[in-house]
Amino acid sequence: MSAALPIALTSGESAGIGPDLCIAAAQRVRDYPLVCLADRELLQERARLLGWPCTLHEYRRGAAPTQAAGELTVLHQPLGCTAVPGRLEVRNAPAVLRLIERATQGCLAGEFAAVCTAPVQKSVINDAGLAFSGHTEYLAALCQAPQPVMLLVAGRLRVALATTHLPLRAVADAISREGLLAILRILDADLRRLFGIERPRIGVCGLNPHAGERGHLGSEELDVIEPALVAARALGLDVSGPYPADTLFVARNLEPYDAVLAMYHDQGLPVLKAASFGHGVNVTLGLPFIRTSVDHGTALDLAADPGRARDADPGSLYAAVELAIELAERAGGRSL
Repeated sequence: MSAALPIALTSGESAGIGPDLCIAAAQRVRDYPLVCLADRELLQERARLLGWPCTLHEYRRGAAPTQAAGELTVLHQPLGCTAVPGRLEVRNAPAVLRLIERATQGCLAGEFAAVCTAPVQKSVINDAGLAFSGHTEYLAALCQAPQPVMLLVAGRLRVALATTHLPLRAVADAISREGLLAILRILDADLRRLFGIERPRIGVCGLNPHAGERGHLGSEELDVIEPALVAARALGLDVSGPYPADTLFVARNLEPYDAVLAMYHDQGLPVLKAASFGHGVNVTLGLPFIRTSVDHGTALDLAADPGRARDADPGSLYAAVELAIELAERAGGRSL
């Protein structure tokens, strides 16, 4: 493993739980190289507050990062000002985005095998006057990927989203035949390439209650979703639906499918989080590199209390890093 490319771990919102999770990750012996992108002084202070030993080493490209328990290799990315746990600060918002940008540059340049991201706080980034709707969209813009696809993974349960961070009233207008077909093609391709599924079976949710009741509760299923599925099947994709989401997500109905495509954020994610919150993984498909993330937010309230931060479950971060390694190995080229 000494010659392997490292996984880049961004520390996320400086006032949130992300830096604490990075320190938690450093407490374990690792069988993979890991580089944390963060402000060095921030990590030192969080380790002190948590009462956990953590020796920080400076990152040098080409040098093997430490994999020992209680040690962490850090690619220093300075904050705009001192971060206070639990207290958002707009002056640090640009530094949060720089973490994402530097990790992306490293992945594109073959410096990192993959990137795993700790959560960010969209509101404070927008309050700083910076356009940001989420990691998924920002990463796609950085590498000019035309169609990123958010996929949440918890064991065999995989839920992709047709739309991501939109107000509910904007969802129907954002769904098109061409857009759904593009998403289905990316989902099918990356389930094969990254997850090793020879012929992915994809179940598709309707948008409206009861999948529109044949037009009585909305026409999107008839006018948009069904034609997109017909086009996908003509290309050889194994897709079916649209099904009412409340019945498709019943366990026995999920069994035949390798993934489900939900139409909007809060149609698909509550199901996955109810099944595995704190241990699920967010994967961005359609990028030229591997990106995974945790399935939770910044948890400002936990970060503000060192006692509660110590007890925070790092399971989703561990799962996200482990899945990043698995996907990078399977993808080849820039694999570990």
